[in-house]
Amino acid sequence: MEYWTILLSIVVLSIGILSLHYLYKKFNYFKRHGVLYVPSVPIFNSSMLLILRRISFVDFLEKLYYFNPDAKYYGFYTMMQPMILLRDPEIIKKVCVKSFDAFPNRRSFAETNGVLFSKSIFSIRGQRWRNVRTLLSPSFTSSKMKTMFTLMSECAVDFTKSLSEKVKDKSDMDMKELFTKYTTDVIASCAFGIKVDSMKNPTNGFYFYGTEMISLFKRNILKFFLLPKLAQFLGIRLLSDRANRFFKDIIKTTIDMRDAKNITRPDMLQQMMNIRNENKRQLDTDDMSAQAFTFFFAGFDTSSNAMCFIAHAIAANSDIQTKLRQEFDQILKESNGNVTYDAINQLKYLDMVISESLRLYTPVVFVERKCDKAYELPPALPNEKPVIIKKGQLIWIPIYSIHRDGKYYDEPEKFRPERFSTMSSHYNSYYMPFGIGPRMCIANKFALLELKILMFHLLARCELEPCAKTMLSMKFSKIGTDLMPENGFWLSVQRRSDIQSDL
Repeated sequence: MEYWTILLSIVVLSIGILSLHYLYKKFNYFKRHGVLYVPSVPIFNSSMLLILRRISFVDFLEKLYYFNPDAKYYGFYTMMQPMILLRDPEIIKKVCVKSFDAFPNRRSFAETNGVLFSKSIFSIRGQRWRNVRTLLSPSFTSSKMKTMFTLMSECAVDFTKSLSEKVKDKSDMDMKELFTKYTTDVIASCAFGIKVDSMKNPTNGFYFYGTEMISLFKRNILKFFLLPKLAQFLGIRLLSDRANRFFKDIIKTTIDMRDAKNITRPDMLQQMMNIRNENKRQLDTDDMSAQAFTFFFAGFDTSSNAMCFIAHAIAANSDIQTKLRQEFDQILKESNGNVTYDAINQLKYLDMVISESLRLYTPVVFVERKCDKAYELPPALPNEKPVIIKKGQLIWIPIYSIHRDGKYYDEPEKFRPERFSTMSSHYNSYYMPFGIGPRMCIANKFALLELKILMFHLLARCELEPCAKTMLSMKFSKIGTDLMPENGFWLSVQRRSDIQSDL
């Protein structure tokens, strides 16, 4: 009996010693490599609060960002994963643009999420990513945007007509629900070549599976970022089997029908079909399905969120709404009511309003990159030494926090469109609403055009005002990583008394 007790004690003690050694090694990673870092205990506690939904992701990010305002970067732990937070815009630019070959990828959580995720441009790496990016980039040039303009405008006109009929009297509206229906229609039309009217038919598959997908994604995304191995072990998925089948089947059916009947349409799917066999960099049906789905996935929620924040700013600032309406009415007068692609892009004040909203409420609060080869960072502080980070090291770029840093913007919490009155304001190293470098959002021109068309037609027909449910002082939700007010987006919407019915 004593023999087994002694043996068991030795085993337990050995396991304990090995566990302590493992934890010591893990949580001394930055110390061993000479990297300034956030102490592990407070950040571990913050990570737990994040997982338990006691704080929002942006609150977590802000705690990290202001740990040492003088440092250009420092390390931190998400649970037991060592990460590096880059704070200096010039280092970020060097890492993401000039030294892109050392940081070409991000982490992938596609392994347990099927072909639509694993073959998407978000997930693929190396030469395969370069090939697909090269093939897709021509689909988002200015000339291609002109061909998409008509499709978007049709969606915007249908949407705003339905909305203005629905709000004959002043009504409190859930703007997130409304704008998600518009983005559904736009992406279904421009990416999949299928016309849907989600205002009149909210049970269509695109809207149904899109809302289901985003709900799953928001509930689980923190597990992938903070507990990736556990998420993969548990087989947590971001897309249901039904939704997976829906998107794959609808793409395959559309491609087969177009090939059989020689049908062409000015949309993203057609662009991929036209180039699918170019230069031996082939796109098969799974590839095209994945890219079309990625376009839907990326735009479904982020674009509608951006519209919500823009509408919120317009409603909360009546002077801004008046200026926009005057600009729109002037363009209508000059173009004799013919709202063209060129006319939309002449709306300078609208561009300023959108740019300021994307600064204050950036669609992506942070981006991640993975080191592909040993790389030297300059000293984090004047009295520090340069640091060599190793292959596999993950870095975070806190776009939300940089956009709100008083070092880069006067009164950063205020909504002031005039910040973007000059083109140089859009191209400085600390403004990056669509990411930065070759991995930045490939569809940023598409997204901006979609926003401009919607806001033009909406304000041409309707007026926006705060209501009792409007959260004028933003407090963000503790679910997911994106920006969302705790009580949602609610505004009062009413028809314009001087509505121009021919729009």
